[in-house]
Amino acid sequence: MRLKPLFLVPPAAALALGAGVGVAQIEGGGRGVAPVDSSRDYEISGIRVDVAAKDADAARLGGWRVAQRKAWAQLSQRLGGGSRTLPDSTLDSIVSGIVVENEQIGPTRYVARLGVLFDRNRAGAILGISNYVMRSPPMVVIPIVWSGGVATGFEQRTLWQEAWARYRTGASAIDYIRPTGSGPDPLLLNLGQTQRPARGWWRAVLNQYGGSDVLIPTVKLYRQWPGGPVVGVFQARQGPDNRLLSQFSLRVGSVAGVPALLDAGVKRIDEIYQQALRAGLLRSDPGLSYVPPEEVPQDDDEAGETVVTDTPVVPTANVSVQFDTPNVAAVTATEAALRGVPGVSAATTSSLALGGVSVMTVGYVGPPEALKAALEARGWQVFGSGMTIRIRRAPRLLPQELVPDNATAG
Repeated sequence: MRLKPLFLVPPAAALALGAGVGVAQIEGGGRGVAPVDSSRDYEISGIRVDVAAKDADAARLGGWRVAQRKAWAQLSQRLGGGSRTLPDSTLDSIVSGIVVENEQIGPTRYVARLGVLFDRNRAGAILGISNYVMRSPPMVVIPIVWSGGVATGFEQRTLWQEAWARYRTGASAIDYIRPTGSGPDPLLLNLGQTQRPARGWWRAVLNQYGGSDVLIPTVKLYRQWPGGPVVGVFQARQGPDNRLLSQFSLRVGSVAGVPALLDAGVKRIDEIYQQALRAGLLRSDPGLSYVPPEEVPQDDDEAGETVVTDTPVVPTANVSVQFDTPNVAAVTATEAALRGVPGVSAATTSSLALGGVSVMTVGYVGPPEALKAALEARGWQVFGSGMTIRIRRAPRLLPQELVPDNATAG
């Protein structure tokens, strides 16, 4: 049976076909990659252990204990605490996770390369250091990968997106917003959007994710021959104008090393963004801020006529406010602080995430821009605009920054 030409398809069928294509672009459960971890834990990676015991389970547990001791010695040395040691019971209470980078398990032997995560608050209390980390305004990340002459963002799952999802951003000075790639992400965050400098559309897109600006890390993969060496050209780009901050190249000997190549590229790009932030180059574009509409004055029909009108009712705006909640006390204190702002009629936490970022619904009598100004006047740092903002207490002291030790090993 021969297919009819496209121009013979009835208009109704063509409309249904177009709707099906639009739905197909946002459906599919295998596209999204959720970030592995966004906590601010200290991380020590590349710890090698080789432990023998009576059975495999005992050898593995012993290997993890050895990794904790070695990692703590490195962390203490790096943060100026000297070569102090802690008992295993104390280490168990401050270790928040073990990252298995590579392991080989035998009947009585355990050989592995591990990473250890330490709770920042508990470790900092033991070492007597401040846990303050300078953070940028929230930045939406759109990772673009070029492979085989085709650019891909969130249209499908890629190794570049997985590398950004694996990267632990808690110790970085950049406040990354990493979309998962599900829902409308493929339609809003793609190569075409990164090439549109129109600020109005960018404001609408960034408000969907609570971001103040956009970062566009890009990589172009060049395969020398099938299964052979792969060269990656990485670029750190930023802003609606897709401005190039820096670029570099990395190479691996075979296709099997591409994930490690991309992991190293993510780490280098993060360092570039942090350097740009310290140099004052990573500033939010003024064109992305909310611009209120101009009021057009209306003339009376007759000069000197007295017009009696009712007092206008100021609408109440329900603004979503994102705020850090390390503990329950922070939730209560932030709610009380926002209820004390003039014009706030209600402040209720609608999404609670202890140890992370919670969301509060704030009812404000007036425009959202007036709420933002009122919060800034009370010492808050306010990021974003419109109906979704993020607040953070402005720090009084700026201690020396700490360099994270999360280099890719191997």
